[in-house]
Amino acid sequence: MSTRQALWPSLLPPELQGDDSLCAVSAEGVRVRFADGRELLCGTSGLWNCNLGYGNPAIADAVATALREASYLTLFRYESACARQAADALVDLCGAEHYGRVLFSTSGGAANDLVMKVARLYHALRGEPRRKVVVGLRGGYHGLTFGSFALTGEDLGQPVYGVDQRLVRHVTPNDTAELATLLGRQADRIAAVVVEPVLGSGAIPLEAEYVAELLRLREEHGFLLVADEVATGFGRTGSLFASQRWPEPPDLLVASKGLTNGTMAAATVVVSRGVAAAFDGPGTVLTHGETQAGAPATCAAILATIEEMRRLDAVALGRNLAERLDRELESLVAERPEVTGTTGVGCFRAVRLAGPDGAPLPHAEVPKVVAAIREAGAIVHPGPHCVQLFPALTYTEADLAELMERVRAGLAAHAAGLAARAAAPDRPVPSGARG
Repeated sequence: MSTRQALWPSLLPPELQGDDSLCAVSAEGVRVRFADGRELLCGTSGLWNCNLGYGNPAIADAVATALREASYLTLFRYESACARQAADALVDLCGAEHYGRVLFSTSGGAANDLVMKVARLYHALRGEPRRKVVVGLRGGYHGLTFGSFALTGEDLGQPVYGVDQRLVRHVTPNDTAELATLLGRQADRIAAVVVEPVLGSGAIPLEAEYVAELLRLREEHGFLLVADEVATGFGRTGSLFASQRWPEPPDLLVASKGLTNGTMAAATVVVSRGVAAAFDGPGTVLTHGETQAGAPATCAAILATIEEMRRLDAVALGRNLAERLDRELESLVAERPEVTGTTGVGCFRAVRLAGPDGAPLPHAEVPKVVAAIREAGAIVHPGPHCVQLFPALTYTEADLAELMERVRAGLAAHAAGLAARAAAPDRPVPSGARG
């Protein structure tokens, strides 16, 4: 790594830091320009947060106005008119017949920390202080702050960082028997079950039968059910929120990413009326606060994003795009021998990959596939034995055709590289093949 490189980027190995081909300089629509001069088609909507594409002028103008009129107003022992307005809009958007209050945060990880506090205090206020255990799903991702890192169900080195998981349990997604067994043993200690409607790592949807059992067990055992819709919200899976297709709503709904179309560090926890009522007693204070949570520019971005979603009819755009994406992915599975199938729903998809031996593509190979597709002209995201596609809801037919062309070219290049390495196993791998 160059000694001139002051930036320490997230999750990027030292040998790839300082590379201009990985240094973005600007973005517009569905394309990102890099410091090496290349312009790439974005197949990930940023970090699947720019659902309406980059540079939406209405959102930018709203933020600029807010910065001029009220550059900063705090929600720390105060309220603000803009935060009240944004909270009202979110309750209406999520469903005012069920939801009643909104807590502001600055990231999905911090919001999941907040969820754990809300759930534990809720039960304490109701006379059940033993309920402190929070259950997540294996393979689920909820963030990397210390609370959300504990809840995240991927093995990302939590013990190395001293992450305390003593009050967290994990169960296998879509395994109703395992969930029922855990609740049979520890129901009186469980405060909440937190699930992504579609697991972000690998795009694994929760099956209808599993959701139905979650809802039944909630009724039986009294835990709070939390839908972490950081990734699935704002039209990504074919409805405004994925949990709106559940037979009954969750108690808490977490939103981030698409909440401001990726423009601000923002998240919210939308709280049901029933849960919120437990906090209405005089002197009841939830101990949480973040300096930038619910700031004026953030609230302006939220309000403008909601209006743009409506103006563009973005949820319908996403559904139409998903139908075309389904057909494209079916063709890809039929054409490419290394593609074993796809998972996910809507515009939240994973392309499952195998190696030459037919086994799932090794973890170390996935970044090489991502790099090959990037070299072919498109940005995709790595996942477990797969690459993931999250196109903007505003993609045109031409954009989608181009994305699939770039994916095919990248897969072909990676397959050729594998064959070359197999033929000459002792030859060093060129640096450009690393992801």
